[in-house]
Amino acid sequence: MERTHGAGGEAVVAVGFAAAASGEGVAYAALCRGGRDTAFVRVGFRCRPLPALLGRDVGYAALRAVVAELIHRRIRPVEIRVADATLAEDLACRRDLPPALVVPYVTLRCALNRLPGAAVVPAVERTVHDLTARARAEVSLNVAA
Repeated sequence: MERTHGAGGEAVVAVGFAAAASGEGVAYAALCRGGRDTAFVRVGFRCRPLPALLGRDVGYAALRAVVAELIHRRIRPVEIRVADATLAEDLACRRDLPPALVVPYVTLRCALNRLPGAAVVPAVERTVHDLTARARAEVSLNVAA
């Protein structure tokens, strides 16, 4: 993945993710800068999925791993797109969260604050759904192995 930073370095990052019941997960991100080039990155993450949270905790962990990778690569996105509208709403609005999400929320907000101007929004394009399907396939193959 190329480094994009500085003038004209704004990017749109589409993110898809999945995790097994064991907490081992994978996230894929597609970076598009200026509509010209797309680069892909895969990052692993670990979380403790709680069924009552309906995957929100997995989304927090996956996005935190992707944001850490973007920071490491000095990529400055303006928009991070995810399939989970609830995750995007959690980060856009101040609202009550289940107690189990408070620490993951704060950790993710701190990471996002290191990417000035970054926003997490619900995805409308097919890319996010394709990346999610790829992550789910990889997770299910690893569980079966």
